[in-house]
Amino acid sequence: MSRTAYDLVIVGGGISGASIAWDAALRGLKVALLEKEDFAHGTTSGSSKLIHGGLRYLQNGELALVRESLRERRIWEMIAPHMVFPLPFLLPTYGQGMSGKLIMSVGLTFYDLLSYDRNRLEDPDKKLPGYKTVSREEALEIMPSLKKEGLTGGKIYYDCQMFAPERLCLEFILGAAEQGADAANYAEVTGFLESTGGNGKRIEGVRVKDRESGKEHEIRGALTVNASGPWADKLMGLAEENPPRQLIRSKGIHVITRQLSGETALAVKSEIGGHFFVIPWRGHTIIGTTDTVFSHEPDAMGVTEEDIEKFLLVVNDGLPGLGLTRKDVQHFYVGLRPLIDETPEEGTKDSYNASREAEVFDHGEKHGIDGLLSALGGKWTTSRNLAEEVVDKAAKKLGRKLKPCATESTPLYGGAIKRFRPFLDEAKQRHQRYAPDIIDNLGHFHGARMDDILELAGTEPKLEERLDDQSPDIGAQIINAVRNEMALHLDDALMRRSGIGTLGRPSPQLIGKAADLMAEELGWDGARREEEIARLSRYFSTKPNGTA
Repeated sequence: MSRTAYDLVIVGGGISGASIAWDAALRGLKVALLEKEDFAHGTTSGSSKLIHGGLRYLQNGELALVRESLRERRIWEMIAPHMVFPLPFLLPTYGQGMSGKLIMSVGLTFYDLLSYDRNRLEDPDKKLPGYKTVSREEALEIMPSLKKEGLTGGKIYYDCQMFAPERLCLEFILGAAEQGADAANYAEVTGFLESTGGNGKRIEGVRVKDRESGKEHEIRGALTVNASGPWADKLMGLAEENPPRQLIRSKGIHVITRQLSGETALAVKSEIGGHFFVIPWRGHTIIGTTDTVFSHEPDAMGVTEEDIEKFLLVVNDGLPGLGLTRKDVQHFYVGLRPLIDETPEEGTKDSYNASREAEVFDHGEKHGIDGLLSALGGKWTTSRNLAEEVVDKAAKKLGRKLKPCATESTPLYGGAIKRFRPFLDEAKQRHQRYAPDIIDNLGHFHGARMDDILELAGTEPKLEERLDDQSPDIGAQIINAVRNEMALHLDDALMRRSGIGTLGRPSPQLIGKAADLMAEELGWDGARREEEIARLSRYFSTKPNGTA
């Protein structure tokens, strides 16, 4: 990479940077993508797994954002049919106010109208019905722990859910690489390459430290794009002393429990902690999320026992019959939302009501630092559209006439599937030597590329074997992650290439077998193997109270 002249050098390997790399590569630009940790390591993996229109943004009058989100929701279903699926939500209704039947009906009617094109899809399984009203008894059947006092029934509406956000992000990067982009994880940008002249200075690329080898490199590009999410203002600070944009970092923790509400998600209000979601996901339930301003360094973020204890109080207040305890929490995780700070200098920061809109900031136009764009704010659902805006602006800056944006209709890396359910059924018929749950799992994680994994599995008996007796994951997934997907550490493979660890700590048998496969493939000795297992354990341990 240090010997190549790029059109775009993108800093940040989360969903924003990955989407920009995919769009730019499809349009013919020479792209470099740099990520200081592993791809999808930060905010991208810390989401509620939702692709949604943002129903509550209607309250704030952000109609354009809601419409953008609803349009993008449909696009996600088309380009990633193996990863994005409809999800019903129950909104319980109480009394006559904002939580009453009338107000809810008005809001959901408007939501449905704004998503007028939601069912322009080839796959009937992806189509989303309009909202409907359910009785008090039906609402309690879905979730018996709802507050019963004043409960009048509920409304069911539909949004969408990601099967594995980390994997979905990786598909953008794999697709970009297939189109000629270069990508590096564990590549930390430590500064900008600068020149002076004209009305100010120009950014000509970045200095990068390879965190695996310790070596430093210079990566040059005509335009550098800051897509570093919660670190974006920190990265700006490497170019100018007083960054022109500041972020509010919103900390959102989630807990994962046994399945609580069948196949229906809930949006629940607590009197002591606002709204939270109860979301069915891969046979479990995600409960989230908190929304509090995080004022420490982004790298210091984590989940503490105090975080979990306080959040369980909120959950049990909103669902008083549930009685969740710490023992019910099978896993936990956290994300930092990067929100553009629009509060006055002395104003109190408010992450809950801060806009989720994105901004593409041209430092040359605004601050005389040419060659640098910053993609700020935004949300998972609108990341593809943000990328389109960035590449459109980049083309103008570069003076290049590019192909039109094609990401709205181009399937992702594993997304070349017209109808997902028949695709899985056909795969099970072709691969009857494998158990149906193995094919289901490969279909969801690898989509149209699943035969590549099965071809690799057929080369050695140990690669066909389950990683443990209860797991649908097989050895070939680990080896493929190393050989073809840049997994350098055990947690890369188990947390972000396969999703094995995203439901909680895997069994010792599974961890041991995966570590053995990677050790043999990468030449780890016994000490390194144990280091990798210890490194993985960080994801299942809380941080000390007061440190995160």
